[in-house]
Amino acid sequence: MVPALAVADALRERGAEVVFIGGERAERELVPAAGYRFEQLTLSALDRRNPLRALRALWRAARALVRARQLLAAGRIDVVMGGGGYVAGPVALAAWTRRIPFVLTEADSHLGLTNRALAPLARRVCLAFPTAGRRGRRYRVTGRPVAPVSADRDVARAAFGIEPWEQCVLVFGGSLGSRTINEAALDGLDGASFRVLHVTGVRDWPALRSRTRGPLYDLREYLDRDRFAQALAASDLVVARAGGSIFEIAAYGRPAILVPFPSASADHQRTNAAWMEHAGAAIVLDDRDCSGPRLAAEVGRLIGDQAKLGAMGRASLALARPDAAAAVATIVLAAV
Repeated sequence: MVPALAVADALRERGAEVVFIGGERAERELVPAAGYRFEQLTLSALDRRNPLRALRALWRAARALVRARQLLAAGRIDVVMGGGGYVAGPVALAAWTRRIPFVLTEADSHLGLTNRALAPLARRVCLAFPTAGRRGRRYRVTGRPVAPVSADRDVARAAFGIEPWEQCVLVFGGSLGSRTINEAALDGLDGASFRVLHVTGVRDWPALRSRTRGPLYDLREYLDRDRFAQALAASDLVVARAGGSIFEIAAYGRPAILVPFPSASADHQRTNAAWMEHAGAAIVLDDRDCSGPRLAAEVGRLIGDQAKLGAMGRASLALARPDAAAAVATIVLAAV
C-alpha cells in the first residue's frame, strides 16, 4: 500500500480524484485513514498447491470482475492503476473490457503473476528496478514510490524517547512481521548497549509482547505511516526483510542488514537485497543464518564502526528515488 498511497497523494496534488478498489487486507484500514474513498472486493490469492482453494479463488475473481466493471462505470473512471497484487487482476481486466486505459506498477525486481499476465494489455508498466526481459516503450523504470521524507531526526528521536547521543537499531519485517528476524533480534539484541526499536508485526505480537526485555529494548506491534517514517529518521541502522521497503530505507539514507524472505516469488527479495549490497548500502544475511548470535555480531560490528556506517548511509541515500511517485503520477495521467 505504500507506493499506491504515495502515487495517490501525487495525483491528488494535481487535482485528480482518486478512488481505491481493494480487498480485505491492510488497505481496508489504511486507505480511509489516508482520506480516500475505498470500495472493497472479496478475493483470495491463487493457491497453486491446493486445487479446491484455487477454484474458489478463480470463482471469487470472476465475481470480482463483474463488481469491478460496475464500480468503474458508476465512478466514471478515466484511468486505472494496478498496484501489483492479485486484487489488481479483476480491476485491470474490467478496465480493459470497458476500454479504460490502465497502468501497472511493480515494486520488486521480479514481475508478480498478476503483472506478468496483464502487462501485454497495459498502457505502461512502471518498474522499481531494471528488469530482465522488460524493455521497450511499454516499460518505464521509475523506482518504487514512497511517501516524501518528512520526519525530522531530532523530533523523531524525542518522540521515541531516544537521546541525541544514543545509537538506535530499527528492526522490522513488514506488517505481518518476520518470525526469523523477530526471534533473532530478541535473542541477540536485548541487553545491548544501544537502543533497539523493534516492530514485530501483528502475527507474532501476541507471543512476543510478554517476553522480558531490558530498558533499552522498545518492542512495538505496529507503526502507522507517520510513526514508521519517524522510526526510520530516528534510527542509525535497519534490520529488515528485503521487500519494497528497501526504497523507504534508501529514502532516509539508512544502512541496512537485509534478510531476504527465502520463499518470495522467484526469490526476488534476494535480488532486491543484492541491489543494495552491490551499492555498498547493505549487508545481506541469509535467512537460515539469521540467529541471535549471528545478528548480534553483524549489528555490533557496524554500530561500532562509525566510518563504515556513514559510508553505507551515503550509499543508501544515493539509491533513493524521491521523484518516483511524481513520475508514476505523470504516466498515469498521460494514459487518460
